[in-house]
Amino acid sequence: MNKIGFNIRKHRERKGFSQDYMANVLNISQASYARLENEDTKITVERLYKIADILEKNIVDFFDTDKLKIETQNNYDSSYGIVQNLHIENKEMYEKLLIAKDEQIAILNKVLDKFFAK
Repeated sequence: MNKIGFNIRKHRERKGFSQDYMANVLNISQASYARLENEDTKITVERLYKIADILEKNIVDFFDTDKLKIETQNNYDSSYGIVQNLHIENKEMYEKLLIAKDEQIAILNKVLDKFFAK
């Protein structure tokens, strides 16, 4: 069983945020947000990133850590880690996250190239 919704709820409650607050910030209805936490609907990568930003968490914090092996990557990047062994239930989400990460790196490289070209 995937526990992303449960973990999102746990982190939201620790921050003291209501479902109404989260739904408002995400520009969705409270009922739609509740379906995300209850895992009655699939969460998109983009929405997962937004929720992580609101809750000041890394998206890895939402995955079922019993099914993931997280290793650190150098001291400066140890808070994020690398997901080495991903359970089959999270494979699709993991692949989308890798693509999104690569796209973000490409965008940052373009911005830096333009900045330093001047």
